[in-house]
Amino acid sequence: MRKNRWKKALLLMLQMLYISSFTFGGGFVIVSFMKRIFVDRYHWLEEQEMLDLTALAQSAPGAIAVNAAILVGWRVAGLPGMLLSVLGTILPPMTILSVVSLFYQAFATNPYVALALKGMQAGVVAVILDVALSLLEKLLKTGDRRHPWLAAAAFLAAFCLHVHVVVIILSAGIIGTLIALCGKRKEERHDPF
Repeated sequence: MRKNRWKKALLLMLQMLYISSFTFGGGFVIVSFMKRIFVDRYHWLEEQEMLDLTALAQSAPGAIAVNAAILVGWRVAGLPGMLLSVLGTILPPMTILSVVSLFYQAFATNPYVALALKGMQAGVVAVILDVALSLLEKLLKTGDRRHPWLAAAAFLAAFCLHVHVVVIILSAGIIGTLIALCGKRKEERHDPF
């Protein structure tokens, strides 16, 4: 059992090294790759569980990629999984940023680097949109009509009204809790036993 946990933890670290090395654009991009690997390929997590872990990672302070690595690592392989998953997540950016900082002036003035970064920005937008649409599709499949409306209201608050993301997350958490409590009370009233 213990040996199996360490094997999973090492595989988790290698996968996080791969994901973190080849994804640009922030946490949501990494989370989409985590879903493809840990839900679709290895079946270590269910889709709903990955959505829940993503929501927790987003609502906790700090980088979403590191938060997601902590949660997924803990869920998949306990403490070794959490530690190695975080290590795999932070090593590539730390290495790349260390190299970039040494040669910052050369990178900042290089027109080819600037063009490559512009191209990566377009790719990042596409990946984030893919994640958002995938999450929306899962919300629509739950059968509860209130959650897509809550997602739409959160989007409008952020995009149109420029409400701070912390306010949106806290409000959505409170509203989601109230919806769940109201649904539970309705079930209790209709339960004959």
